[in-house]
Amino acid sequence: MTTLIRTDEQIQRDVLDEFKWDARLQPNEVGVAVKDGIVTLGGWVDSYTKKWAAEQSAHRVKGVKAVANEIEVRLPISSERTDVDIAAAVTRALQWNAFLPMDQIDVTVSKGVVTLRGEVEWQFQKVEAEREARRVTGVKSVSNLLSVRPTKALPGELKKKIEDALVRSAETDAEHIEVAVENDRVILRGKVRSYAERQEAERVAWSAPGVKSVDNRITITF
Repeated sequence: MTTLIRTDEQIQRDVLDEFKWDARLQPNEVGVAVKDGIVTLGGWVDSYTKKWAAEQSAHRVKGVKAVANEIEVRLPISSERTDVDIAAAVTRALQWNAFLPMDQIDVTVSKGVVTLRGEVEWQFQKVEAEREARRVTGVKSVSNLLSVRPTKALPGELKKKIEDALVRSAETDAEHIEVAVENDRVILRGKVRSYAERQEAERVAWSAPGVKSVDNRITITF
């Protein structure tokens, strides 16, 4: 099947259109430049959530190979908070999430930048902790240094679980994805049609018990 190559101008237009569909973003709030499929986002927004939303929206567009997020977060006076207040709010948000082991997560805040450290059992807990921190008013950025605790699993069993999960996923073409397991490290290879499909394959791999790291070598073909 022949796939049309998308021009930088088409990608730029589609990214801007995607922003219009995202209720979290305002029109003309973020500048978009594209070169060889690499999207650069510029400008400034009034919350870290918006910066993250713009990045996610750009990644959803067909033809995007990577995103450089250079958006600046400028908090309005009403959203300015001390690091102590932010740390307390992030801690409360993590405590209220029943899926997170708060006793295993350390929170540090410096000039509005939240750093998460510690060890969790599952990758989804690492992602969930960052999501909770990202939504707190006053946060300018989140550095997620949480590590996933490895569990004992045979490489062969782990490989089969991930391959079966890829087959079940409606968003991935499992026939074009190769899975290799070295101890608790998963290596993904192959070719997919979009960044979203590449990310879904990585998410599936991370969801398997015992995975400590995922080396995503999948390439995108258009």
